[in-house]
Amino acid sequence: MKESRWEECIECYSAIKITPDALKAKSLVKIADGRLKYLQNQKITTSNANYIFEGIYASINEIMHAIAISEGYKIINHVCLGFFLRDFLKDAALFRLFDDLRYKRNSLVYYGKEMDFEVAKDSIEKAEKMIREVKIKWAKKLNQ
Repeated sequence: MKESRWEECIECYSAIKITPDALKAKSLVKIADGRLKYLQNQKITTSNANYIFEGIYASINEIMHAIAISEGYKIINHVCLGFFLRDFLKDAALFRLFDDLRYKRNSLVYYGKEMDFEVAKDSIEKAEKMIREVKIKWAKKLNQ
């Protein structure tokens, strides 16, 4: 079954209720921050823009999983991670941004469709914006 909302993710076991784990959440954020620090020191070029985007997306993924873990959920796929953001955390605007970034990342990783340099640069900026917004909105969950 292809999930279309958070409740279906729960029903299909694509999201599983767990005991919240603040240490694991903190560890995921630390890993994401380390990757971001490394990537932000890289000059974006036509030959590395897609890879920098992919790395920043991986950090978004880890930060979102950290929030989910702190709320007591293990989420199996990126689609349900988006529905967690939209339906559970009630943030439709960030969901739309995440879903656009997820689509671009999937095109790159699963279909070998590299982004044009300007699209990649724009996507990197949007991904960095998302990270800033997520960290501000859910700072308590990320710093337990």
